[in-house]
Amino acid sequence: ERKVQQYLHRKGFRLTELALQEERNRLSTTSLSDVSLSRPDNDPARYYDGYNKLRSWAYNSLDQYKHELLRVLYPAFIHCFMDLVSEGHTLEARAFFLKFREDHELMHSRDLQKLEGTLSPLHLEEMDLARSLRENKFRIKLCEYSYELLLQYLQKTQALVMLGIINERIIFEVSAGQPSLISDDADVVALVGTSKDLAKQINQKEVHWGLLEDSVEERMEKALSDSDRAEAESKDADAEDNNKKKSSEGGKQGGPLNKKLKKDKLVGATGKNTKSETSMISAAPRVKPELTLPATPVEVEQSILEDLRNRAQLNNLALPSVSFYTFLNTHNGLNCSSISNDGSMVVGGFSDSSVKVWDMAKIGQPAKTSNSQGENGSSQDERLSSTSEGKRPYTLFQGHSGPVYSAAFSPFGDFLLSSSSDSTIRLWSTKLNANLVCYKGHNYPVWDVQFSPVGHYFASASHDRTARIWSMDKIQPLRIMAGHLADVDCVQWHVNCNYIATGSSDKTVRLWDVQTGECIRMFIGHRSMVLSLAMSPDGRYMASGDEDGTIMMWDLSTGRCVSPLAGHNSCVWSLAFSCEGALLASGSADCTVKLWDVASSTKALKMDDTKAGSTNRLRLLKALPTKSTPVYNLRVRNPFSFHPPFSSVNI
Repeated sequence: ERKVQQYLHRKGFRLTELALQEERNRLSTTSLSDVSLSRPDNDPARYYDGYNKLRSWAYNSLDQYKHELLRVLYPAFIHCFMDLVSEGHTLEARAFFLKFREDHELMHSRDLQKLEGTLSPLHLEEMDLARSLRENKFRIKLCEYSYELLLQYLQKTQALVMLGIINERIIFEVSAGQPSLISDDADVVALVGTSKDLAKQINQKEVHWGLLEDSVEERMEKALSDSDRAEAESKDADAEDNNKKKSSEGGKQGGPLNKKLKKDKLVGATGKNTKSETSMISAAPRVKPELTLPATPVEVEQSILEDLRNRAQLNNLALPSVSFYTFLNTHNGLNCSSISNDGSMVVGGFSDSSVKVWDMAKIGQPAKTSNSQGENGSSQDERLSSTSEGKRPYTLFQGHSGPVYSAAFSPFGDFLLSSSSDSTIRLWSTKLNANLVCYKGHNYPVWDVQFSPVGHYFASASHDRTARIWSMDKIQPLRIMAGHLADVDCVQWHVNCNYIATGSSDKTVRLWDVQTGECIRMFIGHRSMVLSLAMSPDGRYMASGDEDGTIMMWDLSTGRCVSPLAGHNSCVWSLAFSCEGALLASGSADCTVKLWDVASSTKALKMDDTKAGSTNRLRLLKALPTKSTPVYNLRVRNPFSFHPPFSSVNI
């Protein structure tokens, strides 16, 4: 500046020199005033004023852009409140929270309920949600014009507090064109782990979602198709021979017979085509397994083949029958439940650290004496239960030192897994009625554990924000999946065993490669913690349910939401696809089970694949209310044998 002033003085630019000096004096006084204003930085009123002005401006904006600009208010509200708490202004933070919470009650009620109890900086450090919000950034989608309007407001009003929060806490994803609608885009406001758009980067990776090569189902399909073809050919040959004989005998009667034969063949072909269309599994591609899979015993393979032969097609016109298993007087006692694949056993995990298994064939029958049970080789655990069985026969497993939060049967029902708040997972034998292994690896309570579709391997989800893959013959985990920002609440295997999905309290679902332990899909859209997951039988789609009652179905290949729907009024605790993938069942804390039509939605999706961002709504086929009991677990089974095809557990 001194050099410039000397140059202007030497050249005689007197007016320019005076204007420069005046500008320099004005800037110096402005900076001094900014410093003087920044000195009382501890003034809590600056947060109230900054947010209130931003809120008024957003609500008074044009209707075309208002819904996009209102998205900025939630991150601003949350961080204004937490900044007030961290600076020790408890009363001001409380007044601020109560004044403006109704703006966000509809979309973020769960978060507000949790944050309402933060009264000191120590609470912010101890609460997982608050720590996650302060360590990560919000990603908000805006159109280009909405983004320019926001920048103009911040520059014109010199709202330093709001500018600082928006600059530090929000990442904007600006798109050209018209503003988007909330109903069309479920992930307009989301929490991301770093400054980059992780979800978009991760979802570029390839996913082989098909079924395993040379599986029992594939061999069965080939055998059935070959037998059907041979049977059809033999029937056609016999029909033609009979027709020739009758035409030679009846003369003119051959014409109508030929017409009837053609009509019967046409009806048969149409029926086969209809059946093949309802089966989503036959169209799925085949992939190679990444894990070394166990060999399937011959008798187990025969039972699976028998099951497939007797399988009935379920669809929107042929709904399954329903059987409910209800636990009575278990308020705050029963934490989890599960039903075996064949429906013959039900397990419950309890707050007193016990695991109890009921044999459905014995329900309602008089209990056997302890002597007869002893002759069958019962263990000590079973003998303990037999003395107090009375009217409720069950097998008691004891070994955990904390409440049991999850239990799962192996695919063939010979093993049982349970997880507890004592950070351990235990493997039980339902044949020996004994504990075989105690797996230790997690550092905090284990919320969920699930066997793989072929057994031997299992996955666990924990409060330590990780999911782990285990095998029955090793006491240490094979893989650790780390990346979630909060608790991993549920875990689910893909049908080809190459991937596992995890749902978390950070409101995201992730898909992991079991071979590398790498996250290959991140699904963003839920507004509350994800509590349940289910994979479609063909492996292409995944359903997820959250604490608010919302269910979303995702396409694993593209990573986008196929059909978001608000089907329940409370937590969705369980989801299950039918065996051919045409139906989806959901069980909720609102005391209902609901059946959804999946086949029509996925069929419409395939027709509209060229339309980017197109979504469909699952059609509700039937709602099954209970009297007053929440539905905790579901299993949709093949209609065969004497077991009910569709079972659920009420608490």
